[in-house]
Amino acid sequence: MQERLRASFYTLGCRLNQAETGLISNSFRERGYEIVDFGEPADVCIINSCTVTEQADSKCRQIVRQVLRKNPDTFVAVVGCYAQTGFEALQQIEGIDLIVGNQDKMQVIDLIDEPAKRPEPRIVRSRMTRAPFTLPFYGTDLPTTRANLKIQDGCDFMCSFCIIPFARGRARSRAFWDIQREAIELVETGIKEIVLTGVNIGTYQFEDKTFMDVVRMLLSIPGLRRLRISSIEPTTVNEELLDLMADSDVLCSHLHLPVQSGSDRILKSMRRVYSIREFLDFVERAHQRVPDVLIGTDIMVGFPGETDADFAESCRMLTDTPIAYAHVFTYSERPGTASTKIAEKIDPRIKKQRSKAIHRLSEQCKLAFYQQFIGRTVRVLTEEQDFEGRWLGFADNYIRVAIAEPDLQENQLVLCEIQSVDDKGIAIGKLIGRNGNEISNS
Repeated sequence: MQERLRASFYTLGCRLNQAETGLISNSFRERGYEIVDFGEPADVCIINSCTVTEQADSKCRQIVRQVLRKNPDTFVAVVGCYAQTGFEALQQIEGIDLIVGNQDKMQVIDLIDEPAKRPEPRIVRSRMTRAPFTLPFYGTDLPTTRANLKIQDGCDFMCSFCIIPFARGRARSRAFWDIQREAIELVETGIKEIVLTGVNIGTYQFEDKTFMDVVRMLLSIPGLRRLRISSIEPTTVNEELLDLMADSDVLCSHLHLPVQSGSDRILKSMRRVYSIREFLDFVERAHQRVPDVLIGTDIMVGFPGETDADFAESCRMLTDTPIAYAHVFTYSERPGTASTKIAEKIDPRIKKQRSKAIHRLSEQCKLAFYQQFIGRTVRVLTEEQDFEGRWLGFADNYIRVAIAEPDLQENQLVLCEIQSVDDKGIAIGKLIGRNGNEISNS
């Protein structure tokens, strides 16, 4: 009997990339491939790339060389954002067999007739369209208890630092009915939480349907226990979303609103279309209207021209507002973006210092937020066990919780009381009503 071909996958970058890798992986499984963990011997290795920073580009090249050192006979395909914008650099790496841009990457399985090494890479970089799209669904072999659901791609905002419109194209949306179809199929497989993903999901527009129509439709699906919204641009959030979040026990009380800087001067140079006052007014409204809401953000440090005073405003924004954490990004010059023309570059050592400072502040804000919940009850979706045997998962508002209860199972919604917060920034929960009705197992 002929052995099944094996395929492995590696994802760089955002949650959207993770969602797309899951779909690509399932397409290989559908064609008869055995899916193996990255690092194991494989006939094909698909690397879904990111290009949001120079470091992401470098990491992709590093992963390619790592695969080829370990198994030089593996057919290596690099797909996605770096494949779209950095194909010339990738084709210089000996051993890459296929380079596929974003327009065609979901069909990469169709570009591999036989996973045989090539003397030079085949490059597939079609022009990205603005047409609405649909996505396939390949069954029940999903990697987690939470499922990422892609509803949108591309962006029209053209921030001065961002290469994503060049890598992923302009904004386009998934067919409304296709989102509904996949969501229903996900719930039927046992998925309890769906996470909405895309590049700029708040701009969703398909025919007469908007982002809020997508949210309302998903909330109406029987059996869906939690709906979470991933990163969403602050100017695209409808006030109605806050009302739904406050009233629904399905829509998670968690908002990730990327601000990028606490300085109006830097926001203007970034071509962001709001003032810091407008952003913070919305944060305050969300904090007041949505009980227990956890609000996170993105902050970029080292943008050209960022002074000590500008950076201090970003720090104050964290310490003086209800924001509970910040993902920190160090500015990385991306070819073709408008910010490359700004002359006042920031010394790499200063960038590093500022990144560490924001990271420390973020950890302090997160700890303070978590500590507010000590003695309170939260609902947690169990996902995996750590090396201590504790079950890890997230509360509705995205607090990371560990429950020392080894007899639990994956994909259970349970209630627990937060007792403390450990030095790793994880809330420690005690299961409530182990033999009673307070534990939700369905």
